[in-house]
Amino acid sequence: MAVALTILTDARDPGARRALTVAPGTSILKAAHAGGVDITATCGGRGRCTSCRVKFLAGTIPPPTIMDEVQLGADLVREGYRLSCQCLLAEPVTVQVAPPLEERSFQILGAGEGPARHGRVALDAGVAKQVVKVTLPREEHHQTSDVEQLCQAVGLTPADVGPSVLQGLPAALRDDPAGVTVTTFGGRVLAVERGDTAGMKFGLAVDIGTTTVVTTLLELESGEQLASVSSLNPQAVFGGDLMSRIAFAQFDPGNLRKLHTRIVGLLNQHVEEVCRQSGVLAKWIYKVVVVGNTCMHHLLLGIDPSYVGLAPYAPVMRHPLVRPARELFLKVAPEARVCLLPLVAGFVGADAVAVALATRIYESAEVRVAVDIGTNGEVLLGSRDRLWACSAPAGPALEGAQIRHGMRGAAGAIDRVTVDDDLRVHTIGEAAALGLCGSGLIDLVAGLLDAGAIDGTGLIQVESRETLPARLRDRIVQRGEERQVIVCSSTSPASARTRSPS
Repeated sequence: MAVALTILTDARDPGARRALTVAPGTSILKAAHAGGVDITATCGGRGRCTSCRVKFLAGTIPPPTIMDEVQLGADLVREGYRLSCQCLLAEPVTVQVAPPLEERSFQILGAGEGPARHGRVALDAGVAKQVVKVTLPREEHHQTSDVEQLCQAVGLTPADVGPSVLQGLPAALRDDPAGVTVTTFGGRVLAVERGDTAGMKFGLAVDIGTTTVVTTLLELESGEQLASVSSLNPQAVFGGDLMSRIAFAQFDPGNLRKLHTRIVGLLNQHVEEVCRQSGVLAKWIYKVVVVGNTCMHHLLLGIDPSYVGLAPYAPVMRHPLVRPARELFLKVAPEARVCLLPLVAGFVGADAVAVALATRIYESAEVRVAVDIGTNGEVLLGSRDRLWACSAPAGPALEGAQIRHGMRGAAGAIDRVTVDDDLRVHTIGEAAALGLCGSGLIDLVAGLLDAGAIDGTGLIQVESRETLPARLRDRIVQRGEERQVIVCSSTSPASARTRSPS
């Protein structure tokens, strides 16, 4: 017999509820995702974070699991909170999705200076446009075709013309007797447009990160940046870090399709937005260069990343790839070339290759290091003689997966902390403190260590707090067996605490 599940998605709007009917034994998290309710599961639904917590409003509250007790703590458990990934449905219940952090106004690093600002960088996108006059078939005894006449004019063969070009070819050749503009790349015809559009050549540079995605529109002749848009990666609902996302997709084609369609949908939103900002038509975008770590690369292509997460962590492919945009359902010119840079290894992807190319670390006579601190952090070390690369999950360590009040770099995140005779914090956007992002956490730990409030193992020094300045001393507390540093007072609009890892 099916079980009724009602999910209240917004506590401020009683009408914002979703009624679902699911099979008994289904977790609330899985039922919500299947029903189109995006409950964030930073750890991928393994009970190792608090992001998927829900509050029971009606029905029997299930006994807490060990993960509920460990992650939520006694107070939230008593208030009726549970981890939705741990709750298996057995009878009708109504739950409210825990109010997520108001993570808005994200501080995302977007496009930097264009290549025009660096004299040594010459942009050659490989996209060429030419205006040609095509002689149309006119006599019955002359057996030819539109595409053959086109290829004769540009010096190519019919095999070099994409199928989507053929669809609009008859009208384009006949609508303007003055000629057509033919766009080519690598010996392939990408588009045939009536009239002279030779000045309209644009491309996209896309960085697909585990947490954030940045898309920049460039004019391909000059390299001028015309628009840029950034946003959170919508795949994060199914796992905040690479291993969680791989676990979600592992051996389940349905979950893989969800991850694939989420990122393609976001990229199409980005295309629409950069075109709106710049006034450029999407059909004039002929080249898209995409970088990302190995997992993001595979998910964009719809490739199962399962074995990237299993020893020996081998990717399905490492070579560079060029595919038409229509195959990836990107809403640019259908025959536009989507170019994916090569991968290095299981967790060192095309983004690391892009860093090497952009910094030209491979040309350096001296040993240099390039560090990309992201959800999947990467380090390049070396010179023109040799390069080494490694990776580490920097994001989950700092952004909330195992930090009770950790959050991403959004409005309200504490991003800077000064420790002297007291704690002084700065938040992104000067907003009320909602939590700690990575830079704030590093500041805090470093300051507390210098002040002697914690030791080299991270243990909060409750026993020796009397040696600290009075205001700082009052922030060091012990509640039950838990040692805490109160970063923001409970009387402020929001509070954040850090607890000892011990």
